Amino acid sequence: MYICSSRLKPYTMKIAIICEVLGKANNGTSLAAYNLINYLQSQGHDVRVVCSDEDKRGLPGYYILQKNKLVSWIIQRNQISVSKFDKAIMEEALDGVEIVHIMIPFFLSLPASKFVKSKGLPLTAGCHAQAQNLTSHIFLVGCDWANKLTYKWYDHNLFCRADAIHYPTKFMQDEFEAAVGRKTNGYVISNGVNDQFKPNPGPKPEELKDRYCIVYTGRFSKEKSHITLLKAVAQSKYKDKIQLIFCGNGPYDFEIRDWAKRHLPIQPIMGFFSREEVLKILNFADLYCHPAQAELEGIACLEAIACGLVPVIADSPHCATKNFALDPHCLFKVGDSKELAQRIDWFIEHPQEKVALRKRYIEESVLYDQTKCMKAMEDMFQSVIEAHAKA
Repeated sequence: MYICSSRLKPYTMKIAIICEVLGKANNGTSLAAYNLINYLQSQGHDVRVVCSDEDKRGLPGYYILQKNKLVSWIIQRNQISVSKFDKAIMEEALDGVEIVHIMIPFFLSLPASKFVKSKGLPLTAGCHAQAQNLTSHIFLVGCDWANKLTYKWYDHNLFCRADAIHYPTKFMQDEFEAAVGRKTNGYVISNGVNDQFKPNPGPKPEELKDRYCIVYTGRFSKEKSHITLLKAVAQSKYKDKIQLIFCGNGPYDFEIRDWAKRHLPIQPIMGFFSREEVLKILNFADLYCHPAQAELEGIACLEAIACGLVPVIADSPHCATKNFALDPHCLFKVGDSKELAQRIDWFIEHPQEKVALRKRYIEESVLYDQTKCMKAMEDMFQSVIEAHAKA
C-alpha cells in the first residue's frame, strides 16, 4: 500500500537524509535508504547524506560522523554502527537544506532531531524499526510491555518531534500509534520492489535439478524464525529432496547451520548473494517461505512474489507480510513447524494449483512498483515543506 499524489508541481529540493545504519545493503533499512537516495538524486534533487560509513568519506554529498565507541556487543554482532553526534558536521550538512529526513529512531536520532528543530527546519522520520527487532535479542520478542516500552523510546528519540512519519505499512502505523497512544501525521508508503525483480524462469543448476528448492531471503536473526522452517523440512514427507536456500547474513548464521547439520539430510545453501544471483535463485526456485515472528513489511517476500514465487507466510500478529497471502494454503500458524510442513507438502503434491496462484501473485506485485513508491516519498517531502512554509 502506498500513497501517491500528482497534485504537487515538482521542483528541485535540497534534502538531508540522516541514516545511522546505512552500511552495506544487507538489511531492509539500508536498502530503503539507498533506494530513496538514488531515486531523489535521479530526479535532480540536492541530497545530503549523514552517516558513519568511512568508505563514503570524500564522496560528494556525504557527511561522515565518527562511530560511537560505546557500542554494545549486540549491536556489533548485528553489523550495525552507531554514530556519534557532531554539531559542526551536522551544521555543514544542513546548511541550506529545506527538509531533513531521519531514517530510524535509534541513538543518533535524539540529538539530531533536536538540532534540526532548533534550526527551524521541517523534519520527517522513517518508522523502519519494529520493537521486536530489538527485544528479540534480549529474549523479550513476545513481551507486550517490552515492545510498548521500546516504541515509547523510539517516540522520545525522534517521532514526537517529526512533522510527518513514513510508515512502510498500515500495520506498522497501527502498531506504533497503539503503543504511544496518539494519532500521527502518517504517510503509508511501501518501500517498493525494484523492477529488476520480475519473472524470468531459468533452469536449475545441474546439482539442484532433482531437488525441490525452497528460498528465504533476508537477515539471519532470531525473530525471523529460521528454525521453524528447518523443523518443518525435517518433518516433511519429502525432506530427502528439499533444498533450502537462505540468501542473506546475520548474527543467527551459526545457529541455523548447527541445527541443520544435526537434523537435515540435505544442508541449506547459505550466503550473501549479489542481486543478480538472488534474481537467478528466485526464478528457478519452487517455493518461498517466510516464517518470521516479526516483520515490518517484508520486501524480500514481495521481491520473490514479483519473480513468480508462491509464498508460505507465518500468520503472526507482529508480521505485516501475512497480508500478502492470497490463499489459505499460503499461511501457517506462526511457530508451528508441523503446519508449515503440511503446507510445503501440499504445494509439492499440487503443482497445478501452485501455477494458478503464481499468476495471481505476479498480477498483485505491480501494486508495489518501486518508482511509484519513491515518487510518493518525494511528494511527502514536498507536502511537508509547503505546509511548513505556510505555518
